[in-house]
Order: sequence, then structure tokens, then C-alpha cells
Amino acid sequence: MPINAGVIVFKDSQELARGATGYILSAIVQTLSRQDRFSLVLSGGSTPRAIYTLLGQPPQAGQVPWSRVHFFWGDERCVPPEHGDSNYLMAYETLLARLALPAQNIHRIQGEVPPDESAASYERALMEFFEKENGLPHFDLVLLGMGDDGHIASLFPDSPALGETDRWVVAVEHTLPPAPLVSRITMTFPLLNAARRIALIVSGAAKAGLVHRVLSGSGEAPRLPVQRVNPEEGELTWLLDEAAAK
Repeated sequence: MPINAGVIVFKDSQELARGATGYILSAIVQTLSRQDRFSLVLSGGSTPRAIYTLLGQPPQAGQVPWSRVHFFWGDERCVPPEHGDSNYLMAYETLLARLALPAQNIHRIQGEVPPDESAASYERALMEFFEKENGLPHFDLVLLGMGDDGHIASLFPDSPALGETDRWVVAVEHTLPPAPLVSRITMTFPLLNAARRIALIVSGAAKAGLVHRVLSGSGEAPRLPVQRVNPEEGELTWLLDEAAAK
């Protein structure tokens, strides 16, 4: 486990959602006390859905100046924004539609255009947003989940994208038999690991073995994508329920 990582365990998935919501709100309030805007990278999945729902409801929704928060996505399926599999749509329906947000604060990945074009377009958009920074952008907070195979964002085991060092955003292909091959857009590890904070949110007994493997610090070379999450200067916090932490 990276030396700058912490672990917080909650009783169950409901408490995990509430705890993660508090973590996000605290990060936003603390950061906006010393700078003008906050950059938040969203994740897909069932656990984030519960978190976004809480964030968009009172009293949580009234605790931060959302007009100063900018939303990004760590990955997206190559589908239109109204498609049921869209990470953007899930976040919009549960959170973004409930907030009084300027349109320019929502920086979605264009899943409806050709994958390589979408990846290049999103990278350009990030360059424009972070134009005053030298080198890699430093997101204020990146939310990540972990798949049953140890993937994060759309960085899957054995994917060529795992070794990407130059590009911030790439197109990848992935399939889970018998599903068809699906194209996705994903942020890469250099970009993710430049974040000031990363929250890895994991729920359920099915992932306990993987959590143990990663956090036990065996010293073996990283073989799972999640083992490559290691912010260079920021902090990494694992938010787990007891089932995932057992």
C-alpha cells in the first residue's frame, strides 16, 4: 500500500455512502476556502449512485457553493449521453440536475463521437481548463471504484492503456463475455495519479479478497490496475464498508 494512503471503514453500504458524501463535502469546503474553484472527477457504478443521490439532496446540497465546483468523468462508455449505460446520465439524473450549475461547470466526455476523436477532444478540454498549470493537471478530488477484476476507471487488466505515459485520455476496448466488444474513453494513470486527493470507494464481500491483496503490501510488482493508483504528491483514501474490509 502506498505510504500516503489511509483507510476508513464504515458499517455497511448505507453508512459508506453517507461517509463518502461527508468526505466529498469536507474536501470541497476546505479547498474552496483557499482557492476559487474545485475540480471533481466522478466515477460510475452503483456505490457512486447512492453517494450522488445524497449529495443532491438537502441538507447536503446546501452545504457548498456548487457554482464553483467543476465536474469531470474518469471514464465513459461510447454511447450517447441519453443512453442508459452512460456514466454522465447517471450522474446527471442523481446529482447534477438537482444543482443550480452553470453549463460550463459540466465537462462530460462525448461518448457519441468516434472513440479516438472523443479522447483527443477531452484531453484538449482538460488542457484548456488547466491552462495555468505547468505539466499535468492536478484535480482536487478523483472518485474511483474498483471492479471485480481490479480495474479502475476503464483501465482493465492487460490493457495497453495501463502503460500509457504520454496521453492523459485514451480510447480503450473491453468485453465481458458474452457481451459484445465495447469502446470506452478513460483517463490514464499519469493524469489520475497527479490528483491532490483520490478516494477509492469499495463495497461488498465479493471484493474483500482484492482489497486484502492490495492493502496487505506484499511488495510484489503491481499486477492489478488498482495497484497502480499511487498519487505522486496527493493523498489516497480507501473508503470501505465492513464487508469489503473483512
